[in-house]
Amino acid sequence: MKVKRIVLISLMACLICVCSWLTIPMAVPFTMQTFAIFCALILLGGIDGTIAIMLYVVIGMIGVPVFSGFRGGVGHILGPTGGYIIGFVATGLIYLLFELFMKRQEPKKKLIFEIIALVIGLFACYMIGSLWFYFVSDSSDYNFFRILMICVVPYIIPDILKLVLALVISKRLKKVIFKEENENG
Repeated sequence: MKVKRIVLISLMACLICVCSWLTIPMAVPFTMQTFAIFCALILLGGIDGTIAIMLYVVIGMIGVPVFSGFRGGVGHILGPTGGYIIGFVATGLIYLLFELFMKRQEPKKKLIFEIIALVIGLFACYMIGSLWFYFVSDSSDYNFFRILMICVVPYIIPDILKLVLALVISKRLKKVIFKEENENG
């Protein structure tokens, strides 16, 4: 791996960590993690973005307090909201699959495929996290509809806004970060 690639993957994993600490406590904490996930995928692409996401998950699983509320460890992943963290990896893998189609598209269509990939990845994250919450949650008064109302519905609009923000910021950063490569290639 090139040094620049390793550094960018590490920086994106750090960004995800920092964004997870920006938390508003709720049933599923409101964080800026999805913004960082989107940025990692848009900036680095499917492979390196997914590696950054998995690096973040592994760092948290070994106990470093990188998850929301400054928590870490396998116990957090196995808890009711851990499925959303696993869902971030699914978001990366879905983006990677779509990237195969995006490479052959003209720029306007590529942007559309990119948005579709991120939205589908986000909903996959919601589904994995909600199913996980349903099966791991202690309370018997949770039905799946109630879980969706608690764990998904309040986050849809903020997550779409984070996606738009990530697209705007990442597209601008991409021009600067990869300027040398674009001029040479």
